[in-house]
Amino acid sequence: MGLHIAVVGNGRIGRPTAYTLFNESLADEISLVDIKPGQSWAFGEELKHVAASLRYDVVINTYEEDEGVTGADLVVVCPGKPRIPGVQMDRRDLVGANAEIINYIAEVMPPRNPDARWVIVTNPVDAMATLFKKVSGAEFVIGTGDHPDTLRFRTKLAADLGVPVSKIQGFVGGEHGSAAHPLWSTVKIDGRPLGEYLNETGKTLDRDASVAYVRGVSKKVVDIIGGTEVGPAAGFRDIVRSIVEDRGEFYSVADSRRLPGMPEPVNVNVPTRVGKRIGPSIWDDLTDEERTNIIEAAKAIHENYITGLKAVGKA
Repeated sequence: MGLHIAVVGNGRIGRPTAYTLFNESLADEISLVDIKPGQSWAFGEELKHVAASLRYDVVINTYEEDEGVTGADLVVVCPGKPRIPGVQMDRRDLVGANAEIINYIAEVMPPRNPDARWVIVTNPVDAMATLFKKVSGAEFVIGTGDHPDTLRFRTKLAADLGVPVSKIQGFVGGEHGSAAHPLWSTVKIDGRPLGEYLNETGKTLDRDASVAYVRGVSKKVVDIIGGTEVGPAAGFRDIVRSIVEDRGEFYSVADSRRLPGMPEPVNVNVPTRVGKRIGPSIWDDLTDEERTNIIEAAKAIHENYITGLKAVGKA
């Protein structure tokens, strides 16, 4: 039996995500779902043309109802209201509208796809992943969370230090949003810890500028071109590929985690080994301050999650 991947939501983020996955030739069958009439069909036709270019023999299904997808092995959940260009918005402002969408998908799709692994993209992604797991009861539910932020972090470090980005390691953790925290203890430059590298080279780094870039650059992109697209899609590809191929690579994803002071588990971002199973994470290797920051982020995520539950009448 071949691998079946579904991408729900074929809009500004779902299309580049599906296209990026498509170019990896990961699946034997791909299902596209969007409630906008004709959207998934039109995009599916384009992907068929891409398949001809790649000489990629793949079955492409298109649906206008979430209930149409059956037997998927992995589902990437992308639909939702985006941030509005030119308007001061946080991802948290999207929770009410998007909770209704995620709640519906969590109710109708898992029974038809009982063996699926679920990768949540819809913002605010950490709270939506928590809500999806609660409603669906599915075992494998992760949010793509801080992996896109990690890529932004590495981009900023490379630029500020004048080092090729391939030489940069380091992660962001906590919330995908205003409580995203660079995990400085994880940063290495060409294999050397950041502090050691700075001492040896005499270079300096404005850490506050790195934090500001990680938290703010996506909104600047949204304001100029209407939304982030290929950057996040590449990050989602990393995560899906590591699951499908059981690579066990480390990514900062939002896995369900019970933390001190929390009334229940939430999907919060910690660098974690990602494969057909999730874990272990590097939680125990983080500094006390980093763990505290992640716990505070988890409290914000839980608050958003509760707001989402209230919006769908389940709190």
